[in-house]
Amino acid sequence: MASAAEQLASNLNFAAFAKAEDLKRRIWFTIGALLVYRLGTYIPMPGINPTAFAQAFQQQSGGVLGMFNMFAGGAVERMAIFALGIMPYISASIIVQLMTSVIPSLEALKKEGEQGRKVINQYTRYGTVLLATVQAYGIAVGLEAVANLVIEPGWFFRISTVITLLGGTMFLMWLGEQITARGIGNGISLIIFAGIVAGLPRALSGTLELGRTGALSTGLILAILVLAVVVIAVIVFFERAQRRLLIQYPKRQVGNRMFQGDTSHLPLKLNTAGVIPPIFASSLLLLPATAAGFTDTTKLPSWASSVLAALGHGQPLYMLAYASLIIFFCFFYTAIVFNPKDTADQLKKHSGFIPGYRPGERTADYIDYVLTRITVVGAIYIMLVCLLPEFLISATGVPFYLGGTSLLIVVSVTLDTVAQIQGHLIAHQYEGLIKKSKLRGGKRGR
Repeated sequence: MASAAEQLASNLNFAAFAKAEDLKRRIWFTIGALLVYRLGTYIPMPGINPTAFAQAFQQQSGGVLGMFNMFAGGAVERMAIFALGIMPYISASIIVQLMTSVIPSLEALKKEGEQGRKVINQYTRYGTVLLATVQAYGIAVGLEAVANLVIEPGWFFRISTVITLLGGTMFLMWLGEQITARGIGNGISLIIFAGIVAGLPRALSGTLELGRTGALSTGLILAILVLAVVVIAVIVFFERAQRRLLIQYPKRQVGNRMFQGDTSHLPLKLNTAGVIPPIFASSLLLLPATAAGFTDTTKLPSWASSVLAALGHGQPLYMLAYASLIIFFCFFYTAIVFNPKDTADQLKKHSGFIPGYRPGERTADYIDYVLTRITVVGAIYIMLVCLLPEFLISATGVPFYLGGTSLLIVVSVTLDTVAQIQGHLIAHQYEGLIKKSKLRGGKRGR
């Protein structure tokens, strides 16, 4: 028997959307905020020679700068005021999450509910300011190190660069929070999503241009499009996959009446770590190539040159290291964000139990056992999705704009946003049903 929420969700249509005025206002606000973000990626930072920077960026676009440029919507390529993007905030959030598992005082704050969450969010903002300041100063020094890139090098340029890039990051953080509160979806994720999707038209036109000139055959382009659809379907399937553990609650007596015990489910996502593992793995593997790009490779020792060559895209060592790091970070980040012992304690506090397992330590061990098994499947899935574009690039030489990491982000954010839109529509229909029931009740009373 379908629940009331499931019945309402199955009846959602365009007419229900047209009547949801609050939802439409939220969508328009989200679109307007994302347009402001896209406008900021075209405002150049002062003191830079744009022609010289464009030439320098082309030489480094294959390293970490290329990945950050994709996440920043092309702002790094144009050295815009949003060149740092939202990545310092994400890095600070991850660091604070790691610290909550190590520092007892932060762990206690996490358990205090809404008030503790506000304090942790404030710590995250402070960490964002610190990281963005350090990164902005490093960018200023790096730009000055390249000849003819900065019009007037010196402390004035460094200070103005730090203020500009830090202000851009803090504005994006504020904009993301406004989207979350007054718009649709997670604001931070939507900003990254908009940055990635903004480059799709240019990438698609470039691929079609290769087909027009004969560099790529029509059959190969069609095969790539079909493969992309299949991979997206696989990502949707695995991202929505869950392992549900049955939770039972004992019978309870209220007055002279005995109520039957309730049952529910504890959902465990197949991919608990999300897109963090491929982001960390890509960053670590691209760091050596990026650092070598800023040095004279002829002065490097022979062993260092051999390692750099082996860590190039498409090389066996690169593939092996990439897969190993993804699997490691899947288990590491899952262990950070999900604590089976805390979950078992919460179940015990509310008199819930898993049938066949004693509440407390035995329940925690069973949850950890199930979580480990499904994380193995999730890690293999993420590894295959991220390695598939690398294999295709090395085999066909076709430049893929959407790698595994960016494709995971795009699909995950789309699913989350659609789910929130459906939630708003269901809430709107519930409000309509409640109003109708009140009107009918009033008429019967008269």
